[in-house]
Amino acid sequence: MPKLIVVTREGEEREINGEAGLSVMEVIRDAGIDELLALCGGCCSCATCHVHVDPAFAERLPAMSPDEDDLLDSSDECNATSRLSCQLPFTDALDGLKVTIAGED
Repeated sequence: MPKLIVVTREGEEREINGEAGLSVMEVIRDAGIDELLALCGGCCSCATCHVHVDPAFAERLPAMSPDEDDLLDSSDECNATSRLSCQLPFTDALDGLKVTIAGED
């Protein structure tokens, strides 16, 4: 089972086992990390699952869709490593992926 490393807004680092085939958002939610709100449930219609991805994994991630890009553009917390975790399929190839939950807008 691949591992996901999640850094909370307070800087706490948690290593969790994630089920391949879920989204990164679902793995975080299922681990009980409540500060990732994911209000739309993964429909790419809000930005409440915004994370900053470890740049070492950037090339392993799917390309950003125009909808995801538009939603992230509206965030004050957006930077070059920003992604919506609902749009990132969690796979064995992402074992060890580290994400930091973005601050609230």
